[in-house]
Order: sequence, then C-alpha cells, then structure tokens
Amino acid sequence: MDWLLIILTVAGLSVFEIVSSIDNAIINADVLATMGDEARRWFLLWGLIIAVFVVRGLLPWLIVWMTTPSLGPLGALFATFSSDPAVVAAIEESAPVLLIFGGTFLVFLFFHWLFVEEKNCGLRSEAFFSRQAVWFYAVVSILLAALVWFALQINAMMGFAAVLGSTAFFIVHGFRQNAEVQEARLKQPGISDLSKVAYLEVLDATFSIDGVIGAFAFTLSVPLILIGNGIGAVVVRELTVRGVDRIRSFCYLKNGAMYSILVLGTIMLADSFGFHIPAWLSPIATFAIVGYFLYRSVQYRKNGASGTA
Repeated sequence: MDWLLIILTVAGLSVFEIVSSIDNAIINADVLATMGDEARRWFLLWGLIIAVFVVRGLLPWLIVWMTTPSLGPLGALFATFSSDPAVVAAIEESAPVLLIFGGTFLVFLFFHWLFVEEKNCGLRSEAFFSRQAVWFYAVVSILLAALVWFALQINAMMGFAAVLGSTAFFIVHGFRQNAEVQEARLKQPGISDLSKVAYLEVLDATFSIDGVIGAFAFTLSVPLILIGNGIGAVVVRELTVRGVDRIRSFCYLKNGAMYSILVLGTIMLADSFGFHIPAWLSPIATFAIVGYFLYRSVQYRKNGASGTA
C-alpha cells in the first residue's frame, strides 16, 4: 500500500467516523449539559481514551482475529502489512466472510433510516420512502434471503455471516431504542453523574459499531482503522464540547452519512462476491457524498429553504 493510498484511506476513515457519529455527539452534548464539571471532564478525557483505544481499537482487531483465527492475535493486527504468502492467503480466504457480514449490517442500517427514522429530507425520494415504513421488514427480509442464497453457492460460512450481519443490526438497533428511553430518564433530577457517564460510555460503544464495520470497506488493516477512526473520534469529542449547535445547523449531514453507509455496504457486498473494487473508491465516494450534503446544508442555512431535489 503506497503512502498516497494510506493518506487517502485514513482521511476517508476520519470523515466517515465524524459524519456517522453526529447523532452520538448531539446526545453526548445534551447529557453533558446536565452533569457536574468534574464528571464532564472525566468523560471528555477518559471517555475519549476508552472510545479510541478500547472500542475503536479492540473491536476491529477482534473482528479480524475471529474471522481469521489461524493468524493469531499479532498476525491479525498487522496482517495486511505482511508479505508472508501464508498470511496473504489466510486474509484472502476469510475476507469475503467479514465483508458480507459488514455489508449486510450497513445496508440494513441504511434501509432502516430510509424507511423508518425521522429525517430532514434532502431528496424528494426520501419523503416518499418515509411514508412506506411498513415495507422496511419486507425489503430487508428479501435482501437477506437473496444474499444467503447466492452466498451459499460459494461458501456456507458466507451465508452464515450474512445472517450474523442482520442479527448484529437488530441487536444494535434494540440497544439504541433503549438508549432513547434512557436519555429522557437521565434528564430528570436525582440521577447521579456516575449513571450518566456509564450511559454515555455504553451509548458511544453502540454508535461506534457503525464506524468500525464501515471501516472495513476502506481497508482490512487494523492499525489504519485505529488511526482513522481515532482521529474522527477526537474531532467528534471536540464538536461535542464546542460546536454541537453548529452541527445541528448542518441539517443534511446525517443524510450524507447514511448514503455513505449505503455505498460502503454495497462495496463490501460486491467485494465479498468477488468483484474487484479499487481501494480508492471508498474514500473518494465518501468525500463526494458528504461534500454534496454539506453543500446542501450550507445552501439551506443561507436561503432558509430546503431546496429539495
């Protein structure tokens, strides 16, 4: 991997981590505003260390290790930088399983946003799909059935990984629904700062899953994922403290994050079935999509109108 591609990959990972964590930053800011100064400082310092090194560092390493156990812990960490033919072969053999797992999770995540979640509609089609929420389960069920059918023609583990991807989505979705209930409870008087810190740490872990899984569309290198997602996590923490109201004013950034998730999930699925996807496509697509919706957000702020396309 040459240096230009490494820089492009890290930059793409950072941008994707930032935009996919917008909701997390807003919730963090709302809860932090109800906490004491000491608890707030503790979360912003030690919470950042946990978010970067434990969650965003440990999780991708565990995923690579579990999908390729023959590499061992150190081998899983540095596998994509290795020139050992045995290591390269092991990564190539296990990559489709990892990619179809992640791709299924991300595509389900996008369709849930498109059909079910409340949103600022940046495209005319979004308003239409928002009125068809009942079709979400039909769409993802048919998609899963098709993925498993075609995957089983190649490798039984790929079919199982697709099912695991859908399972992971519904588990994470359940935690997030519960988090919304807990957020309202935490704003009531009498809740300790310790409870709020614990809630924010669990919430951050669930939100980080999107960024970690999406990172594998950019690279299978755990060190690069740690660097890119780590930079993004630091920026999100700064935005949480200093600029959350400014984030809210960019009303279509969440749309950019979700369309990036759709593209990255599609890339992972295509790659898992053997289609050659150039390594530069994921970061370039992320820059283009996020840039477009950032531009739309700026235009909305200037004109005070949605300008729906």
